[in-house]
Amino acid sequence: MTDAPALSGQLLVARSRLADPSFHRTVVLLLDHGDDGAFGVVLNRPVPVDVDVVLPAWQDAVAEPAVLFQGGPVGLDGAIGVAVAPVGAALPSTVDRMVGPFGLVDLDSDPAALAGRVTGVRVFAGHSGWGAGQLEEEIEEGAWFVVPAEADDAMTSAPDDLWRRVLRRQGGDLAIVSTFAEDASLN
Repeated sequence: MTDAPALSGQLLVARSRLADPSFHRTVVLLLDHGDDGAFGVVLNRPVPVDVDVVLPAWQDAVAEPAVLFQGGPVGLDGAIGVAVAPVGAALPSTVDRMVGPFGLVDLDSDPAALAGRVTGVRVFAGHSGWGAGQLEEEIEEGAWFVVPAEADDAMTSAPDDLWRRVLRRQGGDLAIVSTFAEDASLN
C-alpha cells in the first residue's frame, strides 16, 4: 500500500448518475489510493449474516450491528476486518494502520489483543477496487461526491441512514441532495 495519497481516508458517496447497481447510494471508505489504483469498503451494505457464522471468535468484538457487511463487488469470498483507533495510538502488530484512524485487522488473530486499543471493528465480505486512473475517471464523470470521513462512519450502528447523514453534514447543495427520493426520476 502507498503512503496515504490524497483520497485515502476519504469517503466516496454515490451520486444518482452512478449506473452500477453495486454502488447505488453507497458510502465507500477509501483505505488506499495511489497511482496503481484504489481500495476501499462499502460502509452501508449490511447483510443478514451474523459475524459468528464465518468468524465466531469475532462476534463479540465487532461493532453493532454484529453482521457482515458487503464491502464491494470484488473478492466476495474473502473477509476484511477494518478497525478504528485514535490517531497515534499504539496498535498491536495484528492491525495495519492505513490512514488516519482506520486500519486493517488480521482476522486470523485473537480479537482479545484489540481490547481497549481500538474503538471498533467491522468485518466486510469483499471490497471495492479500481485500477489505475479508473476512480479518477469516475469522479470526473460525476459518479461520486468525495467528502471527509469521520471515524464513526465506519462503525455506525445505523448503516442504512449513512448515505443521507454523510451528505447532510456537508451542508449546502449536498445537504439538499440528501433529501432526494430513492428513485432519481422523482427528484
